[in-house]
Amino acid sequence: MNLLFRLIQVLLTLKRRGPMSALDESRLTLRCWPNDLDTNLHMNNGRYLTVMDLGRFDLIMRTGLWPIMRERKWYPVVGSAKITFRRSLNAFDRFDLTTRILGWDEKWLYMEHRMERDGKLMAHGLIKGLFLGPDGKVPMDQLVAAVGYHDASPELASEVISALA
Repeated sequence: MNLLFRLIQVLLTLKRRGPMSALDESRLTLRCWPNDLDTNLHMNNGRYLTVMDLGRFDLIMRTGLWPIMRERKWYPVVGSAKITFRRSLNAFDRFDLTTRILGWDEKWLYMEHRMERDGKLMAHGLIKGLFLGPDGKVPMDQLVAAVGYHDASPELASEVISALA
């Protein structure tokens, strides 16, 4: 249920945060709620990945990809995720979630998530994903062109690719 409320929050604040281009950084300010906690009374490990979904959703909405996805029946799929936990998020802590596209190859889109509180890194996530449609995998050049980006991918660090292999 908590994810639903956060999703509504993201939707209600879209206009205020405005549109963004494919390589811009999405930033959401969120709070760790009691139902996010595990038995150690800090954010549950799995909840971090759930919250990171919101960053990707925000990026999809603000780049204008959402109506294109609906029209073409595309949907995103995570192929691999790596998360590193640095510090705990406790009940009622406010934190910022930043999401950005690092780059892509022929098949995969590589993204980064950072969860920070008071300028300190709490968790860092790397995601490798793709989009599927009625005809199978959506080519990355077609995906990025759909949001108006026609240049080549930024160079991807080999560490990112190997971390998600």
